Amino acid sequence: MSEIPKPLSPCTASRPTSPEVTREQAMDAVRTLLRWAGDEPTREGLRDTPKRVVDAYREWFSGYGEDPEDYLRRTFEEVAGYDEMIVLRDIQFESFCEHHLAPIIGRAHVGYLPDGKVVGISKLARVVDAFAHRFQVQEKMTAQIAICIANVLNPRGVGVVIDATHQCMTTRGVHKRGVSMITSQMLGTFRDDARTRAEFLRFIDIDGGR
Repeated sequence: MSEIPKPLSPCTASRPTSPEVTREQAMDAVRTLLRWAGDEPTREGLRDTPKRVVDAYREWFSGYGEDPEDYLRRTFEEVAGYDEMIVLRDIQFESFCEHHLAPIIGRAHVGYLPDGKVVGISKLARVVDAFAHRFQVQEKMTAQIAICIANVLNPRGVGVVIDATHQCMTTRGVHKRGVSMITSQMLGTFRDDARTRAEFLRFIDIDGGR
């Protein structure tokens, strides 16, 4: 069985090192975009919009202030020898496409084969959210989640599947609704053992879960 790769961890990526932007500068940027769109930010309906947008951005992109590895460091070894697959499916998330700043709405399915230690299932959901709350590309996010789990838990294998819709495709450009994209990242036994991979895919049952 091939070893799970150990690249530089994507988990520790925090806020970019560009010069700090003040809250007022961020609100001015919103006002500029409102004017560019053709409206007047001083009118009553838009007067508080810059404040609301800045507050929303702080929530939407809170993942830059988090280290997903922290959620996985508290593990449990008293599991009575349990060493079979653990799967958390249908983890709903919201993210934003880094190309158009449009929403990505989807769900993630995460599974791993423990090697002597397990983690609380809510922590897997927190890892997904930490990466989702950054500007993202779905393929990159899928790999980041899988590698983060592999780096911290050192399991025998990891599988991550993401099924999401992209508003940059449904509300602009080709305007295709009802289309979702599925990406997967398999590491360790999930990649090398067809039976393990098939078991994981059967557990998450993407089509049956719709």
